[in-house]
Amino acid sequence: MALRKAAAYTHRYARPYTRKSKKKGKNYIKMYPPSKIVKMDMGDVSGFNSGRFPVMFQLISNQSIQIRDTALEAARQVVVKNLESNILGQFCAFLKKHPHHVLREHAMLTGAGADRMSKGMSLSYGTSKGRAAMVKAGEEIFTISVLNNEKAKRVARETLMMVKPKLPGTSRIIVTEKKTPVAQVVAA
Repeated sequence: MALRKAAAYTHRYARPYTRKSKKKGKNYIKMYPPSKIVKMDMGDVSGFNSGRFPVMFQLISNQSIQIRDTALEAARQVVVKNLESNILGQFCAFLKKHPHHVLREHAMLTGAGADRMSKGMSLSYGTSKGRAAMVKAGEEIFTISVLNNEKAKRVARETLMMVKPKLPGTSRIIVTEKKTPVAQVVAA
C-alpha cells in the first residue's frame, strides 16, 4: 500500500503516545520506522566551530507544521549537492529538526470485498507508516554558514530558495553576520 499524500499529515497537531518510550513496557508504538535522514551536519564542521564562517543563513518556518523525514532528506540532498558543487570546503550546513513523531495510518477499504480486510473502528490506533518532525512557527529548519564573500553568500541564498518548495508550509530566510573583533591598541 502506498503512502498517503503529505497534505494528510502536514497541518495536524501532535497526538499523544506517538514517540518511542525508553521503557519497553510503556511503548504504544511497537514498530518504530527508521529515519530516512542520513546526516544532520554537513560540510566543514570543525571550521564552523573555530569561527571560520561568519555569515549565517537560517531557514525559519512561518507556520506550525509537521515535515516528513522524506521531505527533510530531499531538502538536505539539494543543500549538499548545490553547496558542494559551487563552494566546496567553504560552508557548513546543519539540519536542525529531527523526525521523532511517528505517523500512523488506520487503513480501511470500502466497497465490494472490503469486509475481508476492514474491521471498522476496532483497533483503530493504526500502524506506523513513517516519521515526521514537529516544527513550530519561528523555529529554524536549516542553517548554512559560509565565508564572507559575495559568491558564497549568493550560493547559500540560492540554495535555501531551492529548498523552500520541497518543504510544506511557508518559510523565510534570515541572514546574520558576525562582526570580526577589531584588535584593541593598548596605550603604554
